[in-house]
Amino acid sequence: MHFLDDSLLPENQEKLVIQVAPYGPQWIPGDSDDIPVTMDEQVQKAVDCYNAGATVLHVHVREADGKGSKRLSMFNEMLARLREAVPKMVLQVGGSISFAPEDEGKAAKWPSDDTRHMIAELNPRPDQVTVAINTGQMNIMELMTEADIADTSFTNPAVQAAYRDMVSPSNPSWHEEHIRRLVANGIQPQFMLGNLAQLETLERLIRRGLYQGPLNLNYVAIGGGASGLHPADMLEFARRTPDGAVLTLETLNRNVVPMNTMAIALGLHVRVGIEDTLFGPDGKRATSVQQIEKMVRIARELNRDIATGDDARRIYQIGTHWQSTDETLKALGMVPNRAPAQRGVPLRKVA
Repeated sequence: MHFLDDSLLPENQEKLVIQVAPYGPQWIPGDSDDIPVTMDEQVQKAVDCYNAGATVLHVHVREADGKGSKRLSMFNEMLARLREAVPKMVLQVGGSISFAPEDEGKAAKWPSDDTRHMIAELNPRPDQVTVAINTGQMNIMELMTEADIADTSFTNPAVQAAYRDMVSPSNPSWHEEHIRRLVANGIQPQFMLGNLAQLETLERLIRRGLYQGPLNLNYVAIGGGASGLHPADMLEFARRTPDGAVLTLETLNRNVVPMNTMAIALGLHVRVGIEDTLFGPDGKRATSVQQIEKMVRIARELNRDIATGDDARRIYQIGTHWQSTDETLKALGMVPNRAPAQRGVPLRKVA
């Protein structure tokens, strides 16, 4: 992204889109008072988050016993109810879900490509599904402190071991096919990128014509295989992000507020919610709604406007798809591909 002399002035920045992840699938109900369990509670949580100022909802679903759901039918029911309860909200389903065949009662297994691709068949369809690029380690324990996990299920050594060794599988044959299926079903990918190498791979996919839509990114600064907490890394990622992309910061634990404050000042967008942290920067428990409210207060202190649901759809370009690689590169502010025998740096054509 280019930063001009006036890029830090709020009147020149896009309105702030606040993503919220209020369902916290890694936590069990006893870990927090802010975990909705019943379908009614989950829908009400979305309403509360929207009313607080969030316009993008990161969706996971729980069964009646509090466990994360792997049933396609449960997600379909949740999405249908959310469409009625928060019609202006951008609905974004977490792409790590692997659905189990309900009629056979088999357990879902993350490595199964067939069950992971089923997310493209959700009905009603969500606006977005999150997509990782390139297989990577997701050791969220690396940045967890004793205070972060105190009085939660994460004090269990077996739980810690499972999350320490967690991997997000996204080999080329999988993510290319997954993107194709999502787009074919009218679902926009929200790319979750943990480092510059993943951004470069995604840019190559675009240059080769394998994706021809808006470039909406989450910079995932959770450590353990993804980016860490150094502000210089965040700035370099923002600098390398194409001008026409939309960049959201995602991090974890008590780092959420200070990192997001920098993102708001830079004109980027933010994500909050108990999936990322149970705490505010002061070390006290903070609900998803309270985290949203803090982002709104910080943005207002910086005189940056908060996006409405309609604004978020416009900013994310929901429903947009281009017809060629050249059109996509132009729309994203990327230089064109090199023409045969062309020397030097390809330049953008001026109309």
